[in-house]
Amino acid sequence: MSLLKQLFLAICLFLVVAFTGSFIAGVESSREQLISQLRSHAQDAATALGLSMTPHVDDPAMIELMVSSIFDSGYFASIRVVRIPTDEVIVERSSDEVTGSVPPWFGNLVNLQAQGGDALIMRGWEQAARVEVLSHPQFALAKLWDSAIGSLIWLLLCGLVSAILGGWLLRTQLRPLDNMVQQAQAITRREFMTLPKVPRTPELKRVVTAMNQMVEKLKTLFAEEAARSEKLREEAYQDSITGLANRRLFDIRLANQLLVSEQHAEGYLILLRVNDLGGLNQRLGGQKTDALIAAIGELLKRLLGHATRADWLASRSRGGEFSLLAPGIGSEEADLLAGELHAGLESLRQTGASDCKPVAHMGIAAFRLGEEASQVIGRADQALAQAQNDPSRDWVRLDDFNQQPTQGLHDWRTWIDDALNKRKLQLYFQPVAHCANRQQLLHHKVLARLLDPQGEAIAAGRFLPWIERLGWTARFDLAMLEHCLAHLAQHPAPLALSLSAATLREAEHLERLLEILKQHPQQAPLLTLEMDERHLPPSSELERISQAIRDTGYSLGLQHFGGRFSLIGNLTHLGLAYLKIDGTYIRAIDQESDKRIFIEAVFRATNSIDLPLIAEMVETEGELQVLGELGLFGAMGRLLGAPAPWGEV
Repeated sequence: MSLLKQLFLAICLFLVVAFTGSFIAGVESSREQLISQLRSHAQDAATALGLSMTPHVDDPAMIELMVSSIFDSGYFASIRVVRIPTDEVIVERSSDEVTGSVPPWFGNLVNLQAQGGDALIMRGWEQAARVEVLSHPQFALAKLWDSAIGSLIWLLLCGLVSAILGGWLLRTQLRPLDNMVQQAQAITRREFMTLPKVPRTPELKRVVTAMNQMVEKLKTLFAEEAARSEKLREEAYQDSITGLANRRLFDIRLANQLLVSEQHAEGYLILLRVNDLGGLNQRLGGQKTDALIAAIGELLKRLLGHATRADWLASRSRGGEFSLLAPGIGSEEADLLAGELHAGLESLRQTGASDCKPVAHMGIAAFRLGEEASQVIGRADQALAQAQNDPSRDWVRLDDFNQQPTQGLHDWRTWIDDALNKRKLQLYFQPVAHCANRQQLLHHKVLARLLDPQGEAIAAGRFLPWIERLGWTARFDLAMLEHCLAHLAQHPAPLALSLSAATLREAEHLERLLEILKQHPQQAPLLTLEMDERHLPPSSELERISQAIRDTGYSLGLQHFGGRFSLIGNLTHLGLAYLKIDGTYIRAIDQESDKRIFIEAVFRATNSIDLPLIAEMVETEGELQVLGELGLFGAMGRLLGAPAPWGEV
C-alpha cells in the first residue's frame, strides 16, 4: 500500500475515533441531563397536583378531572392518586403508546428510563393521599436522537472536508516523492534528470537535494568518460590540421567498404594532390601552406555536409594528398563531384591561397565489392598520374574492370516502383548473439532483398543508393516495417529494423510510422527500431522522436556508432535499448591495440549508464574473443551468421 493511502487511512481512522469518542461523551452527557430534567418534570407535576387537590381531597370526581387534565397536556407515562395509609388507588391514568421515529436499537443503546416524583395531599394536618407521577422518556429520547443525528451530520461533513483537504495536502507534499521515483526510473533508462523544484519540507528537501547531487555526479562521470573516449578517437583517427580522417581511418574504411556486405555499395574513390606542395611551402611559408591545406579540408567537409553523403569519408593522407571515398554513386555523378571539387579549388586559387595553376589534380577510380584495397588505390594513383601528366585535364576517371552493363535511373525507378507496389520484398535475417555465448541469440537484424524483373533477389547495397536518389527511402521503410510486423505475427522472435533519416525527419512519414506502431501493440516487446548515427536529426528533435517511439511501446537502438562520439553525451536522454559500434572500429581489433583502447574507453562510458554495446561486422574468432574480454554485450557479423531467409537462419 502506498504511503499516500496509508496516511489517508490514518486520517480517516483518526476521524472515526474522534467522532466515536465525541458522540459517546455527548450522548452520555445529554442522557444525564435529560434524566435530571425528567425527574424534575415529574416532581413539579406531582407537587402542583398535590397542592391543587388539597381542597378537594374528598371529591374523587374533581381529583379525576384534575389528573386527566394534567395527563392529557403533559409528557407522562402514568399519574395515580392513592390513599394513605391503605394504598387504595383513587385515580390512575397511564399510557404505553410510543410515538416518534427513534429506532429501537438507539433506545436500547441509550437506556433512558422513566423518572418519577410524588407529593402528599393533606386534610388539615393529616396526610390523606399521595400523588405519584412518572414522566415518559420517549420525548426526551426523541430529542436526544435528533441531537445525535445533527452531531453525526456535522462531524461527517467535517470529516469529509478534512479528508479532501488532507488528501490534497498529502498529495501536494508527497509529490516530490513521485518526482524522485520518476528520476530513479529515468536513471534506469540511462537518462539523467534533475528536479528543478526543491520542496520546502526539510526532510524531503534533503532527499531531493541528495538525488540531484547524485545525478549530477553521474552526468559528470559520464561526460568525463565520453570526453576521454573522444580524445582517443581524435588522436587515433583524425588529422590535426584539417579535422578530416587520417590515413589510418581511410585504410580501415576502404577495406571495410570493399567487403561483400548487405549495406555496402559500389562507388568511386577520388585522390586529390596539391601541386608543388614543397614549392608552395618555400614561396608562401609554412603558415600559409597549412592554411591552404585547412581550406581544402573545409571544402571537402562542405561536400560531405549533404544528408545523402553521410556514409562518405574524406581524409588527408599526408602532406597535400587528400582522398574522398564516395560509395553509391555512378560515373556521371563522379564527374559532377569532380567538377564541384575543381570549382572549389579554383575559388581558393583566385583568393590567393595558392600561386599554382591548377591548385591540385584529381584521380578518380571506381571500386566494386570484393576487390582488394591495393587494387583500388593503385587505379586511383594511375588516374592521378595521368591527370598530372596531361596539362589539359584537371582530373581523370578510370573504370578499367569488366563490368556488367549498367542500368539507368529510369530502369531502376521502374522496377523498384514495381517491386514496392507488388510487395516483391523478401526479408533476410542476420543473428545478433551474446559475446560470451554465441549460442545465446539477442535478436535478428532484418535486411531486405528486392526482386528484379527477372526474379533475382537484389541485395540492399545495390538498390538502396537508387532508392535514396528517387526519394523513396521513407516509402521503403514503411514497407519493411509492415513486412516485419506481419512476420512477427507468425514467428514471434526479437527483431531489429533500421530506419532512414527521411522517415525520422519528415513529419508526414513519422506520423505514419507511429500510427502503424500503435496499431500493433502486441509486437512492441519484440521489435527494436534502429537509427543510423550518420543520419541523426538535431538533438532536440531526436529526443522528441525517441520519446514518441517509446510511447508506442517499441524500443529504440543506435547503429553504426563511433564516427561522432561527441554525441554520446546526448544519449542519456534517449532511453536507448543498445548501441551498435561501427565495424570500422572492430575490424582487426585483436591485432591493433589502439582500437582495443578506444573500444575499452567507449565501453567504460556506456557502461556507466548501463547501455549495452553490440559490435558490428565481426569476422574472425580473434575479434570476438577480444570483444568478450572487453565485456561487450553482443556481436553480429558473418562469423556469427550470414543473412538468410527465416527458415534457413
